[in-house]
This record gives sequence, C-alpha cells and structure tokens, in this order.
Amino acid sequence: MEAAVIDAGTQLLKAGTAVPDQAPPMIIPSQMKRMVEDGTSGDNNESVFEDVTVDPVVRGYIRDWDAMEDLLQYVLYTGLGWEEGNEGQVLFTDPLCTPKAVREQLVQLMFEKFNVSGFYASEQAVLSLYAVGRISGCTVDIGHGKIDIAPVLEGAVQHIASRRFEIGGVDLTKLLAQELSKSNLLVNLNASDAEMLKVKYSCCAEDELAYEKTLRSSDTEEHTLPDGQVIRIGREKYTIGEALFQPSILGIEALGIVEQLVRSISTVSSENHRQLLENTVLCGGITSMPGFEDRFQKEASLCSSAIRPSLVKPPEYMPDKLTEYSAWVGGAILAKVVFPQNQHVTKGDYDETGPSIVHRKCF
Repeated sequence: MEAAVIDAGTQLLKAGTAVPDQAPPMIIPSQMKRMVEDGTSGDNNESVFEDVTVDPVVRGYIRDWDAMEDLLQYVLYTGLGWEEGNEGQVLFTDPLCTPKAVREQLVQLMFEKFNVSGFYASEQAVLSLYAVGRISGCTVDIGHGKIDIAPVLEGAVQHIASRRFEIGGVDLTKLLAQELSKSNLLVNLNASDAEMLKVKYSCCAEDELAYEKTLRSSDTEEHTLPDGQVIRIGREKYTIGEALFQPSILGIEALGIVEQLVRSISTVSSENHRQLLENTVLCGGITSMPGFEDRFQKEASLCSSAIRPSLVKPPEYMPDKLTEYSAWVGGAILAKVVFPQNQHVTKGDYDETGPSIVHRKCF
C-alpha cells in the first residue's frame, strides 16, 4: 500500500496516495458542519438540531482536535479506502513555526487513534521546493489564513530568517466584501459569495501607478449571485492583489511582500543570498491570480537588494496549478524516499519513546 500524503490547510485539505506527478485526488473543504441540539423541542417533544460550523484548522494550525479526528476518519477510510486493522503509513505537511505540542499531538493521534504503521512530517516550505526540483531556495506561501516566507538551505528551513504573517486569503475576502458593499449598497453579500467572487474576478495591477488609475476609472462587470441579486464589480477586483504589495490597504503598517522576502533573506549569511533569491517559489492559490506573477517580478526588479528575486518555473511534467498544492506534491516525492528507507517514525519508535520522537526523526 502506498503511503498517504495529507496537507491540511485552513480552507482546503489535500490528500491522496504518494504519486508525485499528479494532483492530489482529494481536495475538500477543511471546514465542517456539526449537528448540535439547540436546547429546544419541536413537534412530539423531539430535540431540534442546528448546523454549527467547525474549523479544525485556524491560520494554518490544528485547533479543534475532535473535528480533525472526524475529518481524518473520513479522508483515510472513506476517501482513500483504508480498512480498519490494515492501516498504512502517512506523511503530513507541517506549517512554518508549528508549535512542538501540536506536532506531538498529531503523531499521538495517528498512532493511538488511527493505528498507522508509520508516520512522517516535513515542513511545507521544504516540500514546495522539492515539487519544483530544488533543495535550496525561498518559498512565499500565501495561504487562506497566513503568509509564510521561508528561506531553505539544503532541505533545512532557516527558522531565524523565516517570517510568518497572520493574514491570508480569508482577510482578502473580507476586504473584497467591504469594498463591494461600498459600491453595491443594496446588495446583501455573504462570506461564501465574496469568496467565490474573489476566486473568479481578483487580479493584480501592473504596478502601483496602474492600480491608482483603476481607482479613478475601471470597467465594471455584472455578476448574478446564487440568490438572484446582481452585483457590479470593477476597481474592487484589483484591490486583492494590491493589498499584498501595499498592506496599508488592509490597515497594516508593513512592507509589501517582495520587500518582506528580501528582508527575510538579508538575515541569512550573505554567501547564500544569490542561491535563495534566484530560487524563489510562489505557493498558494492566491498567487495564481492573473497578473500576480508579473507584478511580483516587476516589484523584484525595483527592490533594494543587489541580487533580485527570480521565480522558479515548475517542470513541465508536473500537474497544472502546482502552486495550489505544491506542498502535497513535494510530500508525495518525499514519501517515496523516507518510507522505503525506513527513515520514518515506526510504531516501535513511538511505543518506546512516545510523541516526542517526532522531533528527532522528522525535524
């Protein structure tokens, strides 16, 4: 049985067996619905239940372990076809700066609740580089709940130089909803509609001057929402991309994403600057919006660094939209190495040492 690879994000969970040159066969929402009694009684004194939304993963980290157990139960046994009593091996992608306690709780869950035969975890930045054939470089990962900038040398994340920001796609969705509400006063826009509009329409202006022009004049489009309301969207679609280069749009006093990348790498030994900057990898669905890559390259050509950031293109044999699940693809590549070579945490390792074994064997 091939090892399972799981990348549990704030918005989406990617899962599948370790086949590196394909997209993950399972891409499902991480958010779940839980039925709970609302404390009232309906007809015939029957309890009335209501849907409660549960987020197992918040800003990249597992927060609700009961919900995560339920989600993994579905993924492994229903989605991937595992059979109870014949569980296989599993590799998890690990977000930047994951607390040690979270790593230990995950390995404990997998061995004690799911009875896996082997476990491994690796940091997402390293895996995203593996997906494009690199072991050194810098990843700029714009997720739904966070932004991670991580320099990696010879397969090791340089944690002192890494940067994590508690903003992401969810904040950009809220920004778009706020902007659209200003120009569509009579439209009642909910979060799911705003997310859909962000995915469909968001784009990036060529530069700051071009963005300022859109504020003065921009073509508008009409979109009919699922409930029949009609919304007009014009300059607002450029706001999403611009906020990543001008965080002040989000009300945050910070440098844009390219300057943050350069600042991060400047704290690494100067002899490694070229290797890191010339192997920059973009990750996350937001980075695939029209115009983003060109804007990133343009900002890079203007940045303060003597060595300019340069983006790595994925190999042609890799699946389309690799930026959306590069960590999963890298995990599939790594799983083909660590499990056959017995570099993973075995059940014997876990029984002998306990959850802390994850730090010695995986990180």
